Amino acid sequence: MSSIKVTTPTAQYEVVISPGLLRTLHRRVRTLSPKSRLFVITSPNIWKLWSKPFLASFPTPPEVLFLPAGESHKRLPSVERLAEQLAQKGADRDSLLIAFGGGVLGDMTGFLAAIYMRGIPYLQVPTTLLAQVDSSVGGKTGVNLAAGKNLIGSFHHPLATLVDPELCLTLPAAELRSGLQESVKAAIIRDPKLFRFLETKTEAILAKKPDVKALTRVVTASVQVKANVVNIDERESGPRMILNFGHTIGHTIESATEYKVLLHGQAIGWGQIAALHVSLNRGLITQAEFDRMATLVYAYGPLPPFKATAKKLVALTASDKKRRSGRRAFVLTTGIGSTEIVFDVTDAELLTATQSMLHEMKNKA
Repeated sequence: MSSIKVTTPTAQYEVVISPGLLRTLHRRVRTLSPKSRLFVITSPNIWKLWSKPFLASFPTPPEVLFLPAGESHKRLPSVERLAEQLAQKGADRDSLLIAFGGGVLGDMTGFLAAIYMRGIPYLQVPTTLLAQVDSSVGGKTGVNLAAGKNLIGSFHHPLATLVDPELCLTLPAAELRSGLQESVKAAIIRDPKLFRFLETKTEAILAKKPDVKALTRVVTASVQVKANVVNIDERESGPRMILNFGHTIGHTIESATEYKVLLHGQAIGWGQIAALHVSLNRGLITQAEFDRMATLVYAYGPLPPFKATAKKLVALTASDKKRRSGRRAFVLTTGIGSTEIVFDVTDAELLTATQSMLHEMKNKA
């Protein structure tokens, strides 16, 4: 078992990572919140797979509310429906929400907890690798608008994040690989050791039955990267922006394809390729470094093709929430394990890099 501390000016909590953790969930929940009335927010497909082991440790079943899976449901009406259900069931300020699902569900449950009765506690029990290594840590919550991703939200940290890597063993291969793109990102921006581990253990991690020990190491290292950054910069005022490597173009790809063509990690994979091209074109990395990093991104693919022009993708960056005073923040790599946040990437530079990314996509199709 590993325990990683998140310590910010407004919250302190642990991310506990342990294979088989689900079997001890009730005890862990009651240690954190002895008397709260429990409400589980989950999706029908997750509940069908994992309800029996989830409930096995509970002497009395908690209330369960359902949210349909998928990015298309990450909107305000979905949050309102859940809030109405909580109110109808008598949830109050002493209630505790348990987010049992992937990144979308975790983001929405956290946002619901942030606004219901002006704020109630919640726990993250992430069921996808993407959520385990990234979205369940750091307190970012929110929903999408038609104009862009996560444009409405709040910082609201969980009481804890409880991670059971064994939950990933039932993930479809594409979902697992999608989550691993966030681990590739963590390696590129801050952890050369994780980068080398992902390079050398690709076969074990991507096996039909993934090696749980290897997967647990990847999750732990990825969470440590995120926790270290969040501890420095809770509200993304500066250094935390490095976690957005690959996300500027990645989010525009999701928007341009209406969240229907690619999984989140797949879009971020393409976004990382675009960011690598900007970094290469600026001379921040060598061709050899570019090749090594791009090879790792592709190793945890395949990244599906999509239809969008470079011009459209660059135009969509205008609605990116990371803009500051009208300037576009962009994260570039300066080598494996190091990054740089810049505000002077021009549309022309981004257009060139995005065209290169699309050219690679066509060659791999």
